[in-house]
Amino acid sequence: MSKPVVKKSLIEIEIGLNEDKHPETIHWKSNDNPNGQDFSECKAMSLSLFDKEYKDTLKIDLWTSEMQVVEMDRFVFQTLRALSDTYHKATKNDQLANDMQLFVDYFGKQTGIIKDDKHEN
Repeated sequence: MSKPVVKKSLIEIEIGLNEDKHPETIHWKSNDNPNGQDFSECKAMSLSLFDKEYKDTLKIDLWTSEMQVVEMDRFVFQTLRALSDTYHKATKNDQLANDMQLFVDYFGKQTGIIKDDKHEN
């Protein structure tokens, strides 16, 4: 049973597209931002929404032309790490969350985000 809604928050995302309709700028803001800032700029975003009726995930992944491969590696690494944490919080499934974290560590080592001690002198 759902609890009553006592507060609402608004998150706005503004995407600036070039003539080829590729993202050049990504800005976001929230009315709950404690800094009181207007829009904040970012280079990439990933938004996943689980549709209540259709039980399907709707996804938007965008990145600007400024996003470098090394930054995308870090973005994906941090996203995977956060998904592993989220999955564990939501399900309490230790085994699968640990398995996910093993892949996150592997990804981090393969992209150089995590330094592999075996290769360092």
